[in-house]
Amino acid sequence: MKTNYNLIMEDIINNLKGKPRLLLHACCGVCSSSVLERLYPFFDITVLYYNPNIYPKKEYLKRLEVQNEIIQKMNIKVKLLEIGYHSSDFKAIAEGLENEKEGGQRCTKCFYLRLETTAKIAQKCKFDYFTTTLSVSPYKDSQRLNKIGEVLSKKYNVKYLYSDFKKKEGYKRSNELAKQYNLYRQHYCGCKYSLKEALEYQNK
Repeated sequence: MKTNYNLIMEDIINNLKGKPRLLLHACCGVCSSSVLERLYPFFDITVLYYNPNIYPKKEYLKRLEVQNEIIQKMNIKVKLLEIGYHSSDFKAIAEGLENEKEGGQRCTKCFYLRLETTAKIAQKCKFDYFTTTLSVSPYKDSQRLNKIGEVLSKKYNVKYLYSDFKKKEGYKRSNELAKQYNLYRQHYCGCKYSLKEALEYQNK
């Protein structure tokens, strides 16, 4: 039986005291839009843009630009932390998994890489919670993401905000906000392997 991580998140939020500091890993501006809208009333949020999987670099920079754009257009007091384009990080974990289909073991390692970096920074900078926007996508396995988050929470002694942001029409809302704010929307997840799959699908 699958765990309802949205209900767990709601329970956490309902029992918060004050407005704790949250380090929110964001994969892109569009995905973060509905997540920020939902979490902003309850947390002091810093958005971490760490996505070494994104290919090519100009796409990474474009998505970074859109991430900043959505924060500005939503007119919310959220900090943006970008720690550089570390494509070699992704290359190292993807080695030997180049032929994996999207959603397979390569993606699991990519989730772990990005979430572990988030957890390390959350620990170092004394954030109360960390989490990721990744579960807003219907193509991302929230069960897998939250299990990784739980493991890293114990490893780095920082609370993980369990979530399934696609629930309560979170994905639909992110698309509405993207349209409202006229945001650039990518057509593939991010890495060169997902780009290849997307192009092959389009050319069928």
